[in-house]
Amino acid sequence: MEVSSGMAEFFGEYRHSMDAKGRLAIPARILAAAGTPFYISVSEDKCLNIYSREEWQKLAEEFKLLIGIEKRDTVRRFYAATQIYETTDKQGRIVLTTKLRKYADLEGERSVVIAGAGQYAEIWDEARWDELDI
Repeated sequence: MEVSSGMAEFFGEYRHSMDAKGRLAIPARILAAAGTPFYISVSEDKCLNIYSREEWQKLAEEFKLLIGIEKRDTVRRFYAATQIYETTDKQGRIVLTTKLRKYADLEGERSVVIAGAGQYAEIWDEARWDELDI
């Protein structure tokens, strides 16, 4: 699946189970918007964000504008936590790293919500998502 030349837009709310190994099915509509490769990183909201290549490149350009210690800390945290996914398994699943799962409180077998957020999608623990009352 190639990234389209247009801007990716992520819509919808999807509820899925993640197993204890961190395997999580990514909805087909989210995969279509993300294209390949797609990137998953940490969010300030203690969830995970899914970015298309184009959106990730925009973020990388924004990082270049940061200055001083703010730049080092932000760039270091963001890039170190990011995983690049070239493909899914036959069931449309990816494996979230231990680091990503720990950051977003997604450890162990659990229900998660994958929600569109415009230029990216978010991965939330289902209970925390439901607390947002969206």
